[in-house]
Amino acid sequence: MPVAPLLLVSVFVIATCGLVYELIAGTLASYLLGDSVTQFSTIIGAYLSAMGIGSWLSRYVKRNLVGVFVQVEILVGALGGASAAMLFMLFEQVESFRVILYADVLAVGILVGIEIPLLLRILKDRFEFSDLVSRVFTFDYAGALFASILFPLLLVPHLGLIQTGFLFGMMNVLVALWLLYAAPDAIPGARWQRGMALAVLLALLAGFIHAEDITGTAEAATYPGKVIHAQSTPYQRIVLTRAGQDLRLYLNGNLQFSSLDEYRYHEALVHPALASLDRPRRVLIVGGGDGLALREVWKYPSVARVDLVDLDPAMTRLFTGNNLLTDLNRDALKSPRLKIVNQDAYTWVRETVAAGAQPYDAIVIDLPDPSNYSIGKLYSLSFYRALKGLTHADTRIVVQSTSPLVARKSYWCVRDTLAAAGFQVTPYHAYVPAFGEWGFLLAGQRPWTPPSRYPEGLRYASVEETARMLHFPADMAYVNSGVQRLDNQLLVRYFDEEWGAYAGN
Repeated sequence: MPVAPLLLVSVFVIATCGLVYELIAGTLASYLLGDSVTQFSTIIGAYLSAMGIGSWLSRYVKRNLVGVFVQVEILVGALGGASAAMLFMLFEQVESFRVILYADVLAVGILVGIEIPLLLRILKDRFEFSDLVSRVFTFDYAGALFASILFPLLLVPHLGLIQTGFLFGMMNVLVALWLLYAAPDAIPGARWQRGMALAVLLALLAGFIHAEDITGTAEAATYPGKVIHAQSTPYQRIVLTRAGQDLRLYLNGNLQFSSLDEYRYHEALVHPALASLDRPRRVLIVGGGDGLALREVWKYPSVARVDLVDLDPAMTRLFTGNNLLTDLNRDALKSPRLKIVNQDAYTWVRETVAAGAQPYDAIVIDLPDPSNYSIGKLYSLSFYRALKGLTHADTRIVVQSTSPLVARKSYWCVRDTLAAAGFQVTPYHAYVPAFGEWGFLLAGQRPWTPPSRYPEGLRYASVEETARMLHFPADMAYVNSGVQRLDNQLLVRYFDEEWGAYAGN
């Protein structure tokens, strides 16, 4: 069997596997620790440095090159393949999770760094040096490109991180097994290594088959209550839990609502803005794919049209088709007066303004907190300036703006950014037991006047409660925090610092 050409093909396989392990670590860190840019940056830096260490260590392999390469493939398959499952399981069990995370990244990176130098030395007598280097790095870079396209489009949405890890771990071990059968004479102890490789392959296969059970066990330890729905999408990890009558939604590990008190949040979000308008007809909701803010909007009979722009179609499908959730949002997402747009809101707003769309009477911005730069752009000066093109003189905009108690600088940074965009801004807050004190900001081209009446049947929002919402004690009072711009993402850094300190990270 011609070993040399197939070894070149194996470069493509191991390059793909190596980049997938790196992407898994970065994605997992951003899911569990937040601030995706910081996590990806540090993971990539640590991984590349570890690969450099591995390349340097490869010089000390003086003999049995093929045998060592086989051992490296088995090891990297076992460790890289199981890393996502291991890290998910350990997240809630250890205090120093970052130590475990970076130890894993360094170990996998060192093993991956050993692979290519060994292959170059194994193949050096079979090709001209210049031809060898060009071929090896062509396959290497092609594998990296393949992995970078495959990972977000197919692997994460359809397999998830844990199953993806096991799959590519098996691929590394299959490279080792192929060599053990193709060139047994070049590998001392080939029979023993064959048994070890088969054992690792079977263990990884078992992990792949039972990945959902592993994920369920890990998430059961992470979330209170029973996990009744979990899925990975190209945009986020969606987890729904239930404990008695309490349904909770988590996105990338962050609580979005508790069914026991979400009415406080959503009434506070929607009604101070809409009740202050005279017969609002056109409403825009940015985010809010759960339909709970929309449920409150439908309490205004004059509303004839709502456009809901939420990036992830999996969210709107879930809250349209799950009976527990449609009971909660009262089938709000099924109204013929609603248009759902699954698109990036930043792009949609700019395109809609450019198309000369009719302005809205109210705009409700119900986005996740600015925990990463992709969400942070929707809290930026650029976004708010673009949004102004969808308003008229009496339009009311309301923005959920994190906790003014826990994340004081973050909250007032959103306020200052809206003001810098030319809006008159009114801050207010409400107490939501699942979250504590929570902040909102009302904005418009004219100053806001508190409503004199609210729709009937509300459980929390009222004229009297609105007066209390407008009062900020000293520990939540205004601090000058600067403006969130696309080129500085000041708000994301504030948010990470303040919530990290609160959580003890």
